[in-house]
Amino acid sequence: MAWPNIDEVKIIEQVEVSPPPGSVPTTSLPLTFFDIPWLPCPQMQRLYFYEFPHSTHHFLSTVLPTLKHSLSLTLRHFFPLAAAFIRPPSPPDKPYILFTEGDSVPLTVAESPADFHFLAAHHPRPDEALQLLVPNLQPPRGSSERDKTHIRVAGPFLALQVTVFPNSGICIGVRFCHAAADGSAFNHFMRSWALVCKNNGSDDRLTLPSHDRAAIKDPDGLELIFLDNYWQTLASSSCNEVPYPTSHDGYVRATFVVGRERIEKLKRCVNTNDDDDSSSLRISSFVVTCALIWGCLIKSEEEEKSSFTEDEPCQFAILLDCRDRLENIPIPTTYFGNCLAMFIVEVKRKELVMRENYGIVAAAKAIGKKVGEAMGRGGALKGADKWMAKWREIAEQSQPLLTVAGSSRPGIYEADFGWGRLKRMEMVHIKGPGAIYVAASTEEKGGIEVGLSLSQERMSRFSAILEESLMKLDLK
Repeated sequence: MAWPNIDEVKIIEQVEVSPPPGSVPTTSLPLTFFDIPWLPCPQMQRLYFYEFPHSTHHFLSTVLPTLKHSLSLTLRHFFPLAAAFIRPPSPPDKPYILFTEGDSVPLTVAESPADFHFLAAHHPRPDEALQLLVPNLQPPRGSSERDKTHIRVAGPFLALQVTVFPNSGICIGVRFCHAAADGSAFNHFMRSWALVCKNNGSDDRLTLPSHDRAAIKDPDGLELIFLDNYWQTLASSSCNEVPYPTSHDGYVRATFVVGRERIEKLKRCVNTNDDDDSSSLRISSFVVTCALIWGCLIKSEEEEKSSFTEDEPCQFAILLDCRDRLENIPIPTTYFGNCLAMFIVEVKRKELVMRENYGIVAAAKAIGKKVGEAMGRGGALKGADKWMAKWREIAEQSQPLLTVAGSSRPGIYEADFGWGRLKRMEMVHIKGPGAIYVAASTEEKGGIEVGLSLSQERMSRFSAILEESLMKLDLK
């Protein structure tokens, strides 16, 4: 496939942005059991596309000063993103987050001659073109001033790049460490930065984040279990982070929208074929959309390879936001950090590839039952002590695994910097057939968009299989 001309971006400026001097005292934040499993996790990468029909000069002279100032003011409240991750050489000391005066976030300003509308569209685009819009997160700046025996492993947790497409648009690229914040917390930061920018530097209307680690109770001793797993991981690995695939050759990224009407048909299809009297079964828009995509990905894989074991277990990983959901651990929705429970759903391959959409039913029932159990009383943390061990087991056995990131709840597109509504968001760390992300659709209320990255050949197969499944659904 021939792509439009895609050139290297031109770097205009690179600066460090700190909270206002004296606005944040030296602060140490302990890691909770929700944070520790994400320490070896690869860095998150996101792109936020906004239409901006103005010149680069106009952006640099009128928009950029406010953007920098508002970022500084916002970091006053979201200071962990500018802080450092401090790791002791060995147990029993515990790693922690440390903010000191002068800690900052790198901001790169760039210009691109590429076609903004091509890159911000739903159709397949080359991964390497989008990677040019993601900033680098530099190695940590020196050692901790608090204790020279501790290692400053990461700092800051966030890097930003603003790329201008003259007379077309703006892309805000971010790279951040999951150990500092999950998706919900980071969305809170982006909405807050956008609001301060839109209000010309006023932060009076912000919903402030909570950094109260005491809100995270640990009656089951999960912190010690996860720390032990973390130290074992470090001891058995030559690197501190498990990388995503670094080669993007031949990979393309596309977004597929499942409209509200089709989602309702999927729900009816599942409920009609539901012979399980389980009261915990939860058939939501998120559940049926994930089931649809999971089945189509497995089918596209079978067309790619010649032999499979019908009884091979295929696994689907779900993350559940626990804020305001745990009966015995009341965590506010504004809590800034990680607050995710992890679950693995398992379905045999032969069940996922059944004809006439029965594979969707099997997948939806398995996912829906697990989600329903997790949202029940005490269910979110059931089996939590096995989280990290389970991930390691799956990786070692090379079992088929699909992970889902994001959320189908509205809110991700509310970050308006004063240039208008967000046009597109991409999670570009999602690479390969083992991961997808979901978000509320920008095109249709009640719809869900799903993003993924595959080889060109497999993307074509997946697209055809998905379209066939939806056409069969429309005939019912």
